[in-house]
Amino acid sequence: MTARILVVDDLPVNVKLLEAKLLVEYYEVVTASNGPEALRAVREHNPDIVLLDVMMPGMDGYQVCEAIKGDPDTAHIPVVMVTALDEVSDRVRGLEAGADDFLTKPLNDIALFARIRSLVRLKRASDEWRAREATAVELGVSSSMCPVVDEKAPGSVLLIGDGMADRESVGKTLADQGHSVTVVETGEEALEQASADDFDLVLLSDGESSGDALRFCSQLRSQPEWRTKPILLALAGSDTERLAKALELGINDYLVRPIEHDELIARSWTQIRRKRYEDRLRDNFTYSVNAAVTDSLTGMYNRRYLESHFARVCDRLGAAGKPISVLVIDVDHFKLINDQFGHDTGDQVLQSIAKRVQNDVRGFDTAVRYGGEEFIVLLTDSSQDAALSAAERLRMQVSATPVPVSGPIDDIAVTVSIGVATAVAGQESLDELIQRGDRALYDAKNAGRNRVVAAAAAERDSGISSAAVGQN
Repeated sequence: MTARILVVDDLPVNVKLLEAKLLVEYYEVVTASNGPEALRAVREHNPDIVLLDVMMPGMDGYQVCEAIKGDPDTAHIPVVMVTALDEVSDRVRGLEAGADDFLTKPLNDIALFARIRSLVRLKRASDEWRAREATAVELGVSSSMCPVVDEKAPGSVLLIGDGMADRESVGKTLADQGHSVTVVETGEEALEQASADDFDLVLLSDGESSGDALRFCSQLRSQPEWRTKPILLALAGSDTERLAKALELGINDYLVRPIEHDELIARSWTQIRRKRYEDRLRDNFTYSVNAAVTDSLTGMYNRRYLESHFARVCDRLGAAGKPISVLVIDVDHFKLINDQFGHDTGDQVLQSIAKRVQNDVRGFDTAVRYGGEEFIVLLTDSSQDAALSAAERLRMQVSATPVPVSGPIDDIAVTVSIGVATAVAGQESLDELIQRGDRALYDAKNAGRNRVVAAAAAERDSGISSAAVGQN
């Protein structure tokens, strides 16, 4: 997962060292040597993450972070403070300024890159919701790109007591902040409680008992309703490999045991506020565009939304030369279903296929009903190989289970054919990309249906025909 990273430090040797490490990992690096230069770079380069030194002459890192987080256009950009300061008060001050993390020099590379990947992944999901909100504004069905969030409103916290020696004092600290705290003993109880209630944060500890906190985090992330909600994990500060694994599994933030309560307060508020911000983005988007850009039968986005959203995605990905793919999906023998069982049954089939498509794609991809029995999935930052894998997974998902219907029969076996087309974002129009996907879909139909075919990369220039790459 590549990303553009802004490195800010007044010492050139520090910049060069960090830049060299990042370049080896194939990150794009932008640098700045002072606060004002950093703020200009944020506006001009729109980085995915900022690695910010604290001790700088003039405008220090705390002030830079406050300026970034105080601007609605840049507040969503993750900021990691990188400094030799290691006092709890320094970390808390940085977190209160809006920093997403506070790493102490000398940097541990495992922890650094795990944190970068984690924050970039979270930002990418946030970027997609911001892009969707911007599309709604452009379509005239929403009036704001800056959701208003009550930053002082307390949240609801699920505290897992198993393995947390100071759970009573931790729970009291959170309750004293006004948060509603629900305490359970085990991960099993937590899974039941998390499914039943809408918590703003889960807090648990790792390594102090026989329970596997990381396995619980993985189980929690596997539930659709918990894929984007914050998880805060307390663990031993010396176990960097364990921390890296936890971040890869999707935790949002961490505390080092023994838990410093001022830091607990700062980090929990940060996560709750971020969740509220993203919830408001989702709610604004859902309420404002639902009628205008969704299909009434399936609840999916419609063609009008795709056309506007595609342009914005290309603007975001094109400058970095990132790929974009489309899956053109068609229900096999759909006319026969309508003719044999009636249009009501046909509508039920379309609704079922739509749900399977929506459940199968990534949260930051876009699935639409393009017309009739045809669906399109727009895969952002997705190579042809990744798109083919997604298409084949979806094809198998549809064919594996008959569609339940009400009528003369209980269910109908349904399959889909899928055409895949990939291009560098911005180098083809939406119509051109879909046309290539359509031709690949046509080849899939001619080859017997229920299969995936990819459009050849040079097809539009040389006339090379599509090639079948997956079939049943």
